Order: sequence, then C-alpha cells, then structure tokens
Amino acid sequence: MPPTSLNDFGKEEKNPYQIYSRKEILQLLNAIKERQQLVRMIIGGGAHVVVTSILDIDLNDNVVVVDCAHSQIVNQHFLNAEKITFETTLDRIGIVFSVAAAEACMYEERPALLIEIPASLVRMQRREFYRVSTPIATPLHCTLPLPPELGTGIAVLPLVDISCGGLALMDERKMLDVAVGRVYKNCRIDLHGVGVALATLEVRYSQEVTLLNNKPSRRIGCAFVNLPKSTLTSVQRYIMKLERERNAKEAGLA
Repeated sequence: MPPTSLNDFGKEEKNPYQIYSRKEILQLLNAIKERQQLVRMIIGGGAHVVVTSILDIDLNDNVVVVDCAHSQIVNQHFLNAEKITFETTLDRIGIVFSVAAAEACMYEERPALLIEIPASLVRMQRREFYRVSTPIATPLHCTLPLPPELGTGIAVLPLVDISCGGLALMDERKMLDVAVGRVYKNCRIDLHGVGVALATLEVRYSQEVTLLNNKPSRRIGCAFVNLPKSTLTSVQRYIMKLERERNAKEAGLA
C-alpha cells in the first residue's frame, strides 16, 4: 500500500517526517539510483503519472536526471508543470519529495528530464506492515477469479509490491472492477520459492499510470481480508526470503 495518499502529495512541508539534511537526502537518492528503484512522477494531484527511475545525480550542478516517458505529449505536461512530486519506497521506507519544475535534457544520447536535488523530502515508515517491491526479473503474479458480473474466466496480474497487510497489482488491460470495497475471493499468489498463497482481496485504491513505454496501466492497491495464519506465515517467509537475497546481493555475496 502507498506510504501516502494522492491527497497528501505536495504537502511534505507539513509532514513530521521531513528530512532537510543534504547528506541524508543524497544518500537516499543514491540508494534509489543504485538499486534501480522505480519511482512514480506525479503532477496535478494524480492527473498524470509516469513510472520513472533516477539515471544520474550531478552534485556540481545540483541536479538529478530522471527517465522520461516515450511520448513527447506526456513529457510536455511535466515540463509545463509548476510542481512535480516523486514517490517511491526503499526497504521499509516510503519516500516522497517535490520539485518546482523540470527541464528537458539528453542523457547518454537519449531524452531525459532534469530536476534540482530536492531541498527536503519525506521519509516515512509504515510500522504496521513492511512492504517490499517484487523482483522485476522474476515478477510475482496473482490469479483472480472474475465474478459473474465481470464475465467468466480469470485475471492474471503482476504484483508491484506485497506486505503482510496487502499488495498492489498492475492491471494493464483494466479487467478488474476497482470500486473501493470490491472483494475478490479465492485469489492465488505464486510466492516463488515458498509456495502458492490463497487469499481474499479487497480493493482499497486505484490509480491510472503511464509506463515508460507510453502504455497506460492501472495500479490497484488491495488489502488481505481475514488472512489465514498459514497464509500469513507464507507471505512473511517470502518477504524474509526476498530481503535475505537483496541483502546478500548488496554485500556482494550473490
């Protein structure tokens, strides 16, 4: 689930988790860059969203280079914006920051966007549930049986992240009813190396996004409903497994 809602974007100055230390800000931005963490770039309170990443950080010019969308029309919306918000997660931390504007630039012979290194950012940990992003190389998938009113068959959707409280899905074909409170029963989640988890999911939020390849998609946040203890244990085991693998990779052991 997201660390802040869209209604909170752009209100970092009022957040008690505000970070102003330049050293700490640079450490977090570098970690996002080195781990190739996906970042949501947002304007207009969610009217336009692009999934991007940090390509470079230039301390001499005090700028950050971020990837842009394939569509020049979409990019122009961000170039015209008076405020751009960025949201991502890093380990157990939700990170949100805003900048006043972006400029077009070229990075390694391809178009990109240039923003100033933010003067502050919000670093906010959700203590109740530890959320982890799922691997890009070996993505998880959730199989959801469609209720009769949505037609017959199933929807197989990739996971964006998972916690012991719920998960986020990407629904590119917009197969699901995303009304808040909609319940999907008997959903199967393939937890690589752990097993298959069965769960009931309840829609909590949805958001239209534009991927870097310019394809529109929909991000759906769901909460687990009355998750059996055995299933909760499986989810916890998977999260711990993923963290061990990532820690080993960062330590150069894998």
